[in-house]
Amino acid sequence: MTQATLTEQRVDHARIVNAVRDILLAIGDDPDREGLRDTPTRVARMYEELFAGMHADPRSYLKKTFTEKYNEMVVVRDVPFNSMCEHHLMPFEGKAHIAYLPDGKVVGLSKMARVVDAFALRPQVQERMTTQIADLLMDELNAQGAAVVLEAVHSCMTCRGVKKPGSVMVTSAIRGVCSTNPATRAEAMSLLHK
Repeated sequence: MTQATLTEQRVDHARIVNAVRDILLAIGDDPDREGLRDTPTRVARMYEELFAGMHADPRSYLKKTFTEKYNEMVVVRDVPFNSMCEHHLMPFEGKAHIAYLPDGKVVGLSKMARVVDAFALRPQVQERMTTQIADLLMDELNAQGAAVVLEAVHSCMTCRGVKKPGSVMVTSAIRGVCSTNPATRAEAMSLLHK
């Protein structure tokens, strides 16, 4: 999926360029030297990509559904995502594993990836993103249950601060019968962790 499918250009390039120039000056470098001369503009273009989800409506991806008398778990695993931690504006990346138990309607598989990107491509925290995806499935698909697990590596943990490369954060959000029925929960979690 291209970033253009999420949103049109909606960042203020000029403000980002000026802010990056100020940051370069603040760290004691010369934003006019050859290696940095175009960096503020490159950063503005990069931020447009990294924050393309800011103006996307994740609900829109789940509007087109298909009536289906399917009452078993629907699972998509290993959906890659990249996001920016809102605490340090540093990237985190990982995989989303999503399961839902339909109640008469299903959605196209690619829509799950689009939902993940719409939530990931904005200043974010992994915990919130996990619950946003699960809640959206419940609300928009009227699912009987949903389970979402995100696994991610956070650069704010691996290359600054405590500097612990290889650390992986895992979050989960369990809704509906996936939460209240032990057998359904066990099935969802086993399918998500294969």
